[in-house]
Amino acid sequence: MSALDGTVRRAVVRISAPGGGYDPSGDRFWGSGFFIAPGQVLTCAHVVGNGGGGVLAGETAIDITDHRGRTTEGRVALVLPPPDDPERPSRRWKLPDLALVEVDGAEDAECLWLSDRSAVVPARISLHGWSKEVGDLALRSGHGMASGTDGPDGSALLLRGEIPVAGTSGGPVVDTERGAVIGVCKGRGEGDAGLAVPVTALRVLANARPGRDRLHALVRAHDRHHLRRYRTVGTGGSWTGFQHALRPAAAGGFTPVLRTYLFARLAELTPPGTPGEVMKLVDEVKRRMIQGPYQPGIEHDPRTWREGVGLLYDLRDDGTRSQERDLELEAVLLYAARVAAAVSRAGNPADEGPLRELSSWLSGREEPIESFIREEIDQILHGGAADPETLAEPPARTGVELRKPARRKVEPGEEEVRARADVLVEIDSLLYGDAYTWRVKLLREDDVVTFRDDEKEGVPRAGLQEALREPIAEAVRQSDVGDHLAAIEVAVPPELLDEPVDSWRLTPPGAPEHGIDPDSLPLGQRRVVVLRDRRRLDQPAIPEWHRRWNAAVRGPLAAVPLRREVPVRGHDGPGRERESGYAAYDRLSSAEDTAVPVYCGPVSKGSGADALGVALAAGHALVVWRRCATGHTDCAEFHQQMTALLCDAKTPEGLHRRIRSLRIRCGDPEYPDPDVLWARSIALLHDSPARPPRPDQPLRAPGPRPGPVR
Repeated sequence: MSALDGTVRRAVVRISAPGGGYDPSGDRFWGSGFFIAPGQVLTCAHVVGNGGGGVLAGETAIDITDHRGRTTEGRVALVLPPPDDPERPSRRWKLPDLALVEVDGAEDAECLWLSDRSAVVPARISLHGWSKEVGDLALRSGHGMASGTDGPDGSALLLRGEIPVAGTSGGPVVDTERGAVIGVCKGRGEGDAGLAVPVTALRVLANARPGRDRLHALVRAHDRHHLRRYRTVGTGGSWTGFQHALRPAAAGGFTPVLRTYLFARLAELTPPGTPGEVMKLVDEVKRRMIQGPYQPGIEHDPRTWREGVGLLYDLRDDGTRSQERDLELEAVLLYAARVAAAVSRAGNPADEGPLRELSSWLSGREEPIESFIREEIDQILHGGAADPETLAEPPARTGVELRKPARRKVEPGEEEVRARADVLVEIDSLLYGDAYTWRVKLLREDDVVTFRDDEKEGVPRAGLQEALREPIAEAVRQSDVGDHLAAIEVAVPPELLDEPVDSWRLTPPGAPEHGIDPDSLPLGQRRVVVLRDRRRLDQPAIPEWHRRWNAAVRGPLAAVPLRREVPVRGHDGPGRERESGYAAYDRLSSAEDTAVPVYCGPVSKGSGADALGVALAAGHALVVWRRCATGHTDCAEFHQQMTALLCDAKTPEGLHRRIRSLRIRCGDPEYPDPDVLWARSIALLHDSPARPPRPDQPLRAPGPRPGPVR
């Protein structure tokens, strides 16, 4: 047995019904688990599900028995996902099938090291768990391969070789080449395959604010434990030591010792609120280190600062500079400095002490890194965040190694912070039947478009909101940075332009509401939500479109009726007074480039749809209307109010702020503001010809480069 296997076995426990911990027959034995932090055992939900509702609710204690045979009480703290019927939970638990058990009196338990990155497959693994497959209840282990992933978003690991046996469910899957736990045994798959749940599935905890706090408390306890363990026993018997022994002799300078110290310091900081906050810094560092075109291959879902470090491993240079530099070490230290600056800007007083410690630790590094990287780290920490564009060429080397006073305060300068990306939802026109196909993408400022999710079979119109709820939620988590929220652009075919996408919510139907909760508000009451014409995404942008868009970005905006007769006669006025299509095209083409067509009715059918088609042909990129088709007589008021509002807004950014305010005031379920009832069901077409990039992009008309929707 290797030293690594021996340490793993000391952290693996068996889980039994109350009173079954000392039963040698194993009749009340349910499965396995393992310590990931002092007093915290990770296992499968279906293992503790054997106890029914009382156990799952944490009301009934269960027995946790360690490798020495010592039994203590544990209580279930959470299960993922919760069962539909706790009294009769299904044996085939849905993914991620994880549970966390809090164990009394186990603060000194051996804890395993959780991987800081998504599972890298294929990988050599070892499996560990309790079983009575051959008669006696005993701790067993085996070796095999994690050969791939399965399920949505790689939600299951496929195991080959030594597959799990009965009882080992809930035990750890250890990457033996990297010295880290990458999964939790779930059970047998089809044929000779086994299944495991990646430990990264714990990220779903952070999708709700209470769970986010629990996840980060768990990670903090985990990383504190491993630093304390290393300081106590050194490389002998600590996970830091095992990982050091597994490293190739020619490995770079970001050693397991540095990782242990860095993670413990990052764990003390206020955690990121969204994956986008981590990915923004990772993207900046990768772009800085590669110093060439950087296109992220896939979107990751980090929920902790430590996971950002895991995304910087195995960096490769572009071949234009010396390969002697340790890019991985430089990238990690640069990332840590950017984390410190981002946390410092948030201004939480509780971070002041941990930030001093991290700053002192970063400034005192003696590892051989380039002097201009040292200077950049110092500038980020104490003189303002460096702009990667201005530092594309390394400054001249001075030969001076920076040294900063111990415990120097982090004082980053002001830096423009915005959302990492905006979200584009594309809904296709019907080709046959009544099912709409769709895609969700991220639109970055640097013209990078990242695919997130899609539906190729399609869903009916009535099912679009529910089908897109979680994909949009995932996309905004990838894009939001602090209080800088991603805008949502929904490109729809003409018949869906009156779909109330601004009233969609990211919380599931029936979820409890707690007053005004930002996470459960209608989308349009919290963030920018705009519509786009799906047909335009597949067509070259006409010159008029570019010209009007560039003018609208500069402002000032002004109103023009979408249909000439409506402000006086209403949108249901007599047909003989309606403006002809050619007359409307002449009028809208002759309007000022900053003019915004305004309409007090729906545009998905009838004369409203005809008029909108004319406005698009004339190149208009902004259009405001309201979806309600009948039951109002305030058409003139709508046009008058919108004329004043556009004049006051001046720019699209100002228009977004005012429309959001109108949606909030109209949407009050108890006391809607009577002064803004004219704006109920308000909708905005905000259609950039430059986002996403098109093949005709190099032919963009002169003018300011369009920014993201704000």
